[in-house]
Amino acid sequence: MSTAQPSPLAVTDPDIARAAKNQPILSDQDIEKAAKKHHMPSDAELARVPVPSAPKVDALPQPLTQRRVDLGAVARGYEAMGQANAGASALGSGPSLLVFVSFSMPETALGRLVDQAARAGATLVLRGLVDNSLQKTVLRVQRLIGDRKVGFQIDPQAFDRFSVSATPTFVLIKDGAVPAPCAAGTCFPAGSFVSTAGDVSLDYALEFFDRAAPSFSAAAQSFLSKMKER
Repeated sequence: MSTAQPSPLAVTDPDIARAAKNQPILSDQDIEKAAKKHHMPSDAELARVPVPSAPKVDALPQPLTQRRVDLGAVARGYEAMGQANAGASALGSGPSLLVFVSFSMPETALGRLVDQAARAGATLVLRGLVDNSLQKTVLRVQRLIGDRKVGFQIDPQAFDRFSVSATPTFVLIKDGAVPAPCAAGTCFPAGSFVSTAGDVSLDYALEFFDRAAPSFSAAAQSFLSKMKER
């Protein structure tokens, strides 16, 4: 049994004529118009284009590296703040005189109190660090004290212990006062110290203690005598 094969498709002359009629004809004007619309760079223009080079790693932004802080030097400076008059507030070695200050106080007022505390043998007390930085605090204290010999302590609990809410505050503690445990760590009995606050000089505060608290008169007079001697 044989299978019939399809006859080949014959292309006639009318088919060719129709195809030629439908085929678009590109003239020289069409080619010129396309060339103007889609400009191709010349060899001279291509030569002016910079050739990208390998990136310079050294020129890339570098991460900031902070200078290492000498913690040993900071610690030595912090320790030096208390060495000048370390025994001024020691219990059992005589009455103690504390001056609570803050760096928010005017610079002139701070300088005056530093000078008066150095002459009286008083200890200056700060609540905390400058910008939470021990290094900044040490530098600020050293710049404030200069060559004067005065004790300086950072003791936030002392502000609670003596109910200090403003600076400057002056606190005179009796000789032999014994602290007891309390919410602030250790506290002194009410009758073992006297305090006053205000923008006054240290000698004015001592004279006030001498007049207003007879039981503290001897201690106040002893610090006033030291101030007059220097």
